[in-house]
Amino acid sequence: MTTTALGLPALRDWQAWRDRLLASARFQRWAIRFPPTRWIARRRARTLFDLCAGFVYSQVLFACVKLGIFEQLSKGPQSLAALARHSSLSEDATRRLLEAARSLELVEIRKGELYGLGALGAALRGNPGVAAMIAHHQALYADLADPVALLRGASTSHDLASYWPYSGRPHPRQLTADDTDPYTTLMGQTQAMIAAEVLQAHSFTQHRVLLDVGGGDGSFLMAVAAQAPKIRLMLFDLPPVAERARLRLSGAGLATRATVTGGDFRVDPLPEGADIVTLVRVIHDHNDDTALAILQAVRHALPSNGTLILAEPMADTRGAEPIGHAYFGFYLLAMGQGRPRSRAELTALLHLAGFGTVNAVKTGMPMLTSVLIAHLST
Repeated sequence: MTTTALGLPALRDWQAWRDRLLASARFQRWAIRFPPTRWIARRRARTLFDLCAGFVYSQVLFACVKLGIFEQLSKGPQSLAALARHSSLSEDATRRLLEAARSLELVEIRKGELYGLGALGAALRGNPGVAAMIAHHQALYADLADPVALLRGASTSHDLASYWPYSGRPHPRQLTADDTDPYTTLMGQTQAMIAAEVLQAHSFTQHRVLLDVGGGDGSFLMAVAAQAPKIRLMLFDLPPVAERARLRLSGAGLATRATVTGGDFRVDPLPEGADIVTLVRVIHDHNDDTALAILQAVRHALPSNGTLILAEPMADTRGAEPIGHAYFGFYLLAMGQGRPRSRAELTALLHLAGFGTVNAVKTGMPMLTSVLIAHLST
């Protein structure tokens, strides 16, 4: 056994000993019976089982969303028979689904044997963007049917890559509205909760002109416009997406404040004139070389005292570690490009692109998005 200067076993030997102990069936039986360790053993057993059963749980959730269970229960508690009629299922099948959802805190039993929204179901009902993502995940699950094939680049399912049509396209400017509308709609549906986090982290009232790069249908700009009524707005995205944003911003009465430009930020220069640029859920969609090129394009478009806000879920976020490398790691793999990055990795990328100081700003829900604010001046 290797020892330290104090005569203690080296860390790797402690870890090897721990691994052997935890793998021992005899130790596991002892730990579950011994009162001081019983709660730890039970918690870890539950965690391990949840890893095995996670796909089943997600499919219960998907079934509830697809059948409109939460929407129906938002009208008030419902009987089993009423929910069966609504879902076009037998009462036995409906009971099986509802009891599964009840165990996941999605629904609950109310007085008179009626079903109502559970704590998680009510929270989901208040965030329609989450329901949109749940429905969208069917494409991801299809690609993950054989995760080893996906890792080897031999998967025969490419549902997610098809959903994000710019992924792997050498000339995304040639995409049509039919190509881009599905993902633009999804991003718009989920933008409200992301925008709320960014607006809480930074006030845009101190800026003159905002350029939102990869701004989708303009949902983020509309949220900023409400917070900062004097700021001018600019948006840059692929031509069919930009046209959709133009119509939406005009319909919201922002035509005189907003300038929309279509192009490919991988090769086209960004419009100048903004003192602040936002990249909201953009960089993690791209590989390192493209991500760096985007950041360099932003640097060239900004004045010497300009500011960049980079907002997206980040790997290694405390309390949300699986969301980075586990969820987004495989989501982006299935999409065909991009990777999750930690705050440190993004900061290094920003410095490489020519930005000076980079500050992390706390958000209320870092599992949804974290915010980095970068300045050109040091």
